[in-house]
Amino acid sequence: MLKRVSILIVLSVSTIISCAQKNQQDYQGEWVGFLPNKSSFNFQVSLSKLESNNYHLTISNDETLIDEHVVSSGKDEITFNIDQQLFFNLKYDRNGQVLVGFIKSGRFFYHVSLQNIGDNTFVGAWNPFLFDDGLQSNDINLYVENTEDGKLVAYPFLGDQRTRGIWTSGFKKKGNILLFRDQNSGLNFSAKLLESTIELEILLTNALITKTSLTFAKDGWEYKTDSVNQSQNANTPEQLNDGWDTANIKDYDISKTQLVRLIDDIHAKKLVNAHSVLIAKDNKLVFENYFDGFNANIPHDLRSASKSISSAMIGIAMDDNIIESVDQKLYDFIPKEHQYTKGPLKSKISIKDLLTMSSGLDVNNLASENYYQDPSNSKSWLTTVLEAPMVKEPGTYADYGSANPFLLGIYLNERLNKPLEIYMDEKLFAPLGITNYINQTDDTELTPYFGGGMLLTSRDLLKFGQLYLDKGRWKGKQIISEKWVEESFKKRMRLQDVRDKNEYGYLWWHDTYVVNGRAIESIEARGAGGQFIFIIPELESVVVMTSGNFRNGKGNQTREILKDYILPAMMN
Repeated sequence: MLKRVSILIVLSVSTIISCAQKNQQDYQGEWVGFLPNKSSFNFQVSLSKLESNNYHLTISNDETLIDEHVVSSGKDEITFNIDQQLFFNLKYDRNGQVLVGFIKSGRFFYHVSLQNIGDNTFVGAWNPFLFDDGLQSNDINLYVENTEDGKLVAYPFLGDQRTRGIWTSGFKKKGNILLFRDQNSGLNFSAKLLESTIELEILLTNALITKTSLTFAKDGWEYKTDSVNQSQNANTPEQLNDGWDTANIKDYDISKTQLVRLIDDIHAKKLVNAHSVLIAKDNKLVFENYFDGFNANIPHDLRSASKSISSAMIGIAMDDNIIESVDQKLYDFIPKEHQYTKGPLKSKISIKDLLTMSSGLDVNNLASENYYQDPSNSKSWLTTVLEAPMVKEPGTYADYGSANPFLLGIYLNERLNKPLEIYMDEKLFAPLGITNYINQTDDTELTPYFGGGMLLTSRDLLKFGQLYLDKGRWKGKQIISEKWVEESFKKRMRLQDVRDKNEYGYLWWHDTYVVNGRAIESIEARGAGGQFIFIIPELESVVVMTSGNFRNGKGNQTREILKDYILPAMMN
């Protein structure tokens, strides 16, 4: 009898433990695992021309992921898609030796170049996270949450913190499998919910990239990134075939002591999450250093620093007579289905008002980026912004808000007879020799988002700053009219909702730094987390810094570095 009772107790306890493992609070919490291969996302893309508009596409890592016969629907371009998830738009360049264009997956237009290796076959590299060296860490975490409406959602986090982030949506539960998608990269996820583990698969369309087994982390999860051997110094930057000539700081009497002090203080963690620091002097790259695993080939998330690129595209469109004047009204080219939002004040919003953050829209509330991009908002971004109330007369008061340049992108897109991302590449990026970048779209996954979020390398960002310092010229070629640069840099409004109430041009900031009693004026592109272009006409210099201070309140550390280290070095 005692033996039977003992067996019953053991069975009962086992049942309780089993249920606890199976439910894991309905799987809520953090689950951790390890990717088997950190190079899984380093893809090789191969496209071979067959006959007529027929091509053979393969995408592979260590194994073949996609191997398909495709048919191009384009006349002058090679255009096709895989499962309405992976879109290609390529064209021949350099006498047919290169295929250039875009692979679009999720909200990202990835600019790619495929080289001719013979036999009408073109090959190139593509990494959805744009790392040329694979992931730094094989750690992966999945945070599972039960929502108030009884649904299950899951958010993956990679140990490699250089990524733009994985923003999942489209959650569908089929039996014990939860399916979802990364809005950014377009990668698909499949999580099989088992008794004590979650089997996670990551897919490109329907092709398995990698998989791992996750276990529940009752004590939470810490990011672990493998250390990367990097050396930083004040030596002459490496000469690359990217348009930059390099020189040594001593040729310009720039203090090595100050710049070495900067490097040392980054190493000592007195300055945190610095990712790159570059200085151009008299059209020469004289200082270039990367930290935390970044390098010259990895595009960085620019956040709102790319608003200044949006401004450049409006100027180029004006140079091309696509836009006649900054005084033109927004609603002249707002899509017909949104004209119902037009009112007495909104009808007055001009292109100039959007460029100077003075549209009068409620950009701090019902037209704020956090609000119109909120996944719980069932309306489109454009509908949300245009339905937001007016709080000021257009052109009279400047509040900083991403809704303004967002509308500029919509406006320009409506005026073009070609896709906006192609126009941007042809008119700005290609002339600057910028080939390795991401152009992020808005929620339509069709139109580049002018509110911010492009990814460029630091060297290429420095080119853009140099272009403006040289009044629209790069390597002797006028890419943007001198007039537009001058108009863009004029101090037009003061931003009322920022701490320093900075003067503001056409999506360019103004600031002044006092160093050793001398006031130095700077014209700046600024992005959250510490992404900056500093254009300093008085010193004939451009400084670019990228950082990862997104959530620690140290976004202004970049400005402190300029003031406390770089300007003293240059004013030596």
